[in-house]
Amino acid sequence: MTPEMKGFLLLTVVKLLAIFTITLIGVAYLTLVERKVCAWMQYRLGPNRVGPNGWFQPLADGLKNILKEETFPRDSNKILFVLAPALSLIPATMMSLVLPWAAPLPVEFDFSLPLIGRFVHHGLMPIAVADLPIGFLFVIAFGSMGVYGIALAGWSSNNKYSLLGGLRASAQMVSYEVAMSLSLIPVVLITGNVSFHEIIARQQAGLWFVLPLFLSFFMFMVSAFAETNRVPFDLPEAESELIAGYHTEYSAMKFSLFFIAEYANMITASAMMVVLFFGGWDLPGHWDEAGGLLQTLVTGLVMFLKTFFFLFVFIWVRWTLPRFRYDQLMSLGWKVLMPIGLAYVMLVGLGIYGVDTLLSGSSETIKMGALFLLNLPLMFLVFLVLDRGRLVSGSAARRAPAAPVPAGVEEAA
Repeated sequence: MTPEMKGFLLLTVVKLLAIFTITLIGVAYLTLVERKVCAWMQYRLGPNRVGPNGWFQPLADGLKNILKEETFPRDSNKILFVLAPALSLIPATMMSLVLPWAAPLPVEFDFSLPLIGRFVHHGLMPIAVADLPIGFLFVIAFGSMGVYGIALAGWSSNNKYSLLGGLRASAQMVSYEVAMSLSLIPVVLITGNVSFHEIIARQQAGLWFVLPLFLSFFMFMVSAFAETNRVPFDLPEAESELIAGYHTEYSAMKFSLFFIAEYANMITASAMMVVLFFGGWDLPGHWDEAGGLLQTLVTGLVMFLKTFFFLFVFIWVRWTLPRFRYDQLMSLGWKVLMPIGLAYVMLVGLGIYGVDTLLSGSSETIKMGALFLLNLPLMFLVFLVLDRGRLVSGSAARRAPAAPVPAGVEEAA
């Protein structure tokens, strides 16, 4: 092994431990943030007993789950019952390893260790464990693997309600993966690449993609809520639906792994929205492209703040909106988002061709602005149609006659 390969391996291990540790700690304290924000919205107190202002509450919750008794249903498939939480957790934590969390950092070292040899690295170090050229295709592929853990959890429990909850969750996740994939095709049409760094560089050269591709962002955000089983798409694990769904028979740390996976998916989905549509760690101007420790630290802070904003949106929606009925949930995915996504891909392709033809000598910013102007009437049309009671509920529900009121009830009223 060459010294350069050893240096690359050393940096990879350091980044792996750093990002993995930060992600797990962030997941733990995201539960505390959710409880604090919920308390703030409902004008009541959140956790405030364990540690200063309740900041040690996630540690107490983790210790409690580790020490609780593990239970196994009598007729369950023991191997798959234990494997299912791991199949949900592993893809959720793997996805954050390919995301760029800050601008590349210049790293220079050349040293030797006894019995190991020489370590050498010169140049920029991407702030991602694996700077893959396939970019968000890796995230989409690994994100789709989480459905296996949920389906196996429902089936291996040998509980009919858990099985139905697992099937409903699987159908929901598969349905909205289609809409999520369609929402990303316009990004590929503009950039011609699926690499995260190329997508960020294209937004640095022009406008953030949320402006010329707002409908793609809207579809991606709705699909992200459904993929993470968050309100208003939390029917697979809602207390009022099928006795809490696929994880009914789970206890102690196995139960916690499902929620760790859910919050890890929230972090990944929020970071994906930032990278794909809000410029990632990009700042207005080109100061962050100079390279250096200060630029890496500042862009890392910017990436954190943007990601935290979308995490707040996840929490905000949970404590604000009611959940859909299951038929509304599936109708929104197949009858609304998928046709809109297919039509939008064709329209964006035509728009890019027209803009490149008419404005061939213009800057990237002007071309993005022209696409934004073309998107304005589409945005107005879509949100005009997507009002309450038109497509999601279905026209049959609006035309259905009201049930007659019994005579006794009418007289009592």
